[in-house]
Amino acid sequence: MVDGTFLPAAVVAALLPFAIVSSVTPGPNNIMLMTSGVNFGIRRTIPHMAGITTGVLLVFIATGLGLGTLFSLYPLVRQVMQALGIAYTLWLSWKIATAGSLGAGDLPHPMRYGAAFAFQGINPKLWLMCIATVALYVRPGHALADTALVTLVLLLINVPVMLLWAGGGVALRDMLKVPARIRAFNIVMGLLLAASVLALLRI
Repeated sequence: MVDGTFLPAAVVAALLPFAIVSSVTPGPNNIMLMTSGVNFGIRRTIPHMAGITTGVLLVFIATGLGLGTLFSLYPLVRQVMQALGIAYTLWLSWKIATAGSLGAGDLPHPMRYGAAFAFQGINPKLWLMCIATVALYVRPGHALADTALVTLVLLLINVPVMLLWAGGGVALRDMLKVPARIRAFNIVMGLLLAASVLALLRI
């Protein structure tokens, strides 16, 4: 049992690599950010990143302060949200895979702030990551303090990770100016996005 108001330094040290790996691995948000970076550049992707950031923080805070317990008590609620999230992500996968040249086709504009924010509420990978993080790093009786600390850690890690993925897309822009290449890229990213959520059907 861990006593004290704040998480011990050793626990925070264990949290850091966990949060980095959870944030940097391919998932719906990161795949869509790279796709947006390729198709629209960093500046036009900023609202997308802002929507992800605020949405992720809200989902984690809600999970840390008790929503994770609700999912444990009522598994059907989690299953319905997961099904909605997978269905919507598969639709986004199709939109990306069928996009044409840079900034054209079925991607006429990057994802806007409101859409990116709302997507976090049904992002299945995010909910699983938040529930796992709360189970590991938010202690009973210390939910407020621990949730605040872990939220801060996630924020500090999530912003540079988003820039890394979107920037990686920007770095590929010159190579992908050939229409056939960008179509191939969008197809691959659409398939990866679909695979990232279909894998959750086994969980």
